[in-house]
Amino acid sequence: MSNEQEKSLQDKPLVVEGKLADSERMKVNSNYLRGTIKDDLKNGLTGGFEGDNFLLIRFHGMYQQDDRDIRAERVEQKLEPRHAMMLRCRLPGGIISPKQWLDIDQFATEHTLYGSVRITNRQTFQFHGILKGDVKPAHQMLNHVGLDALATANDVNRNVLCTSNPVQSELHQQAYEWAKKISEHLLPRTTAYAEIWLDKEKIVTTDDEPILGQTYLPRKFKTTVVIPPLNDVDLHANDMNFIAIAKEGELIGFNVLVGGGLAMTHGDTATFPRLASEFGFIPLDKTLAIAQAIVTTQRDWGNRTERKNAKTKYTLERVGVETFKAEVERRSGVIFEPIKPYEFTDRGDKIGWLKGIDNRWHLTLFIENGRLIDTEDKPLKTGVAEIARIHKGDFRLTANQNLIVAGVPEEDKALIEQIARSHGLMSDGISHQRENSMACVSFPTCPLAMAEAERFLPAFTDDIEKIMAFHHVADEHIVLRITGCPNGCGRAMLAEVGLVGKAMDRYNLHLGGNRIGTRIPRLFRENITSAEILSILDELIGRWAKERQAEEGFGDFVIRSGIVKPVLNSAVDFYEVKEAV
Repeated sequence: MSNEQEKSLQDKPLVVEGKLADSERMKVNSNYLRGTIKDDLKNGLTGGFEGDNFLLIRFHGMYQQDDRDIRAERVEQKLEPRHAMMLRCRLPGGIISPKQWLDIDQFATEHTLYGSVRITNRQTFQFHGILKGDVKPAHQMLNHVGLDALATANDVNRNVLCTSNPVQSELHQQAYEWAKKISEHLLPRTTAYAEIWLDKEKIVTTDDEPILGQTYLPRKFKTTVVIPPLNDVDLHANDMNFIAIAKEGELIGFNVLVGGGLAMTHGDTATFPRLASEFGFIPLDKTLAIAQAIVTTQRDWGNRTERKNAKTKYTLERVGVETFKAEVERRSGVIFEPIKPYEFTDRGDKIGWLKGIDNRWHLTLFIENGRLIDTEDKPLKTGVAEIARIHKGDFRLTANQNLIVAGVPEEDKALIEQIARSHGLMSDGISHQRENSMACVSFPTCPLAMAEAERFLPAFTDDIEKIMAFHHVADEHIVLRITGCPNGCGRAMLAEVGLVGKAMDRYNLHLGGNRIGTRIPRLFRENITSAEILSILDELIGRWAKERQAEEGFGDFVIRSGIVKPVLNSAVDFYEVKEAV
């Protein structure tokens, strides 16, 4: 890239002027993400990290949390909250070996408060409840098995998703390799992670972040690689997306879509979810140049004065899609070609066995809420470990919080199924509705949670299943998502029915997304109870069952029938009148 192409601030009007957010001060003062974390680790007077380090550890893949179920009790006892860390692994494409998994399983058992491993909809796993003294061993364990937690949180490009398609194995392998390349190319270059957690010596005298810059990105940045016709990564929830275009089974390039995102803030109409915009097609050899140009444009043009409006989606709305696209072309030296034809038909995982073109079998296990934990009747975590001890292929974590046991030879198929069934990992009684429902973590560990989500979803799904059965559509499904706050981790803003938490047992009800994840649902009722939501859905599902057209999903039905208006341009009409006239 030439000096002229990399000249980043020549268009001053596109830079937001004003007082910088305090997070910008924190990043400047952090000495390239080091801060005083090393000193803080030695402080045994508190179980948490103090000052800027509270936020700085996020660049190292961790969030400081506390158990909100016992917070009030500890206040009464004049104790600080029971601080513990959530640590998220960097795992582009979600592929992990059984051997790696066994070390992860052991660490969760021996060094976390909850003893669980959670598969996230960011296609990786995370630990909850790591006490301060076990944080450094956690990073060292990951390093020992060839993994890390670098850049899985805060203002960087986070874990890169890739469609979990084990059937088209050759195309999937090509796409997966690009997900890894993009992830590696956009990582922070600072050696702070290795110095703090792996006890490495700093061997260079100066630090340089040629892509991310000294103050990194204005806000978090998410990237996907998608293989049509499966939109299992929910591309429209992400800042940068590469849609794989194949010719005769070979990957030839990507359609690039930019500026998706789902987070918003209750009561602030300047925030809204947004679908990603099509920029154009690029050949494979231009992928990294385009990725870098998109990231650096957002780095320089993103809003650093107001974090609520700092995501790429707001930059595109402020400067215009064509202006942003032209700057990407200028910086990369690549001109986008017209978008190649593509189509999405589904985004759910195919639960159960599938045979790939390589004559190996792939078993997708449904993991409700992604939570692998042992209970008396369902020792799920132990079951996955037992499979890992005999499995010769790999594991693939999906963006729908499920687990694929991939590459199973015919002779191992029966034993793996027997282990899965005996540990509650397989059941013939799981409904399509349950398979297509998802929630964020929320209580008790998420500090932002306003309402229950993960703990609420199973029983709520029971009620939805009863409604579906009553109206004779038990074999159908509605894409249902619940998120405990408006930050959007449960991806409710791409659901047919989306619940967004406002307070305990109070949610905003959104309707009208579609099954393939290309339409944002509209707010239908605000701040209502779960009982009120079930009553509304009972009536609407009854209408859907009687009035729907052939193969018409629930979200399409509520739009066609005039129950809600479609969201056409969320920057303009997301907060318009809720119901259709």
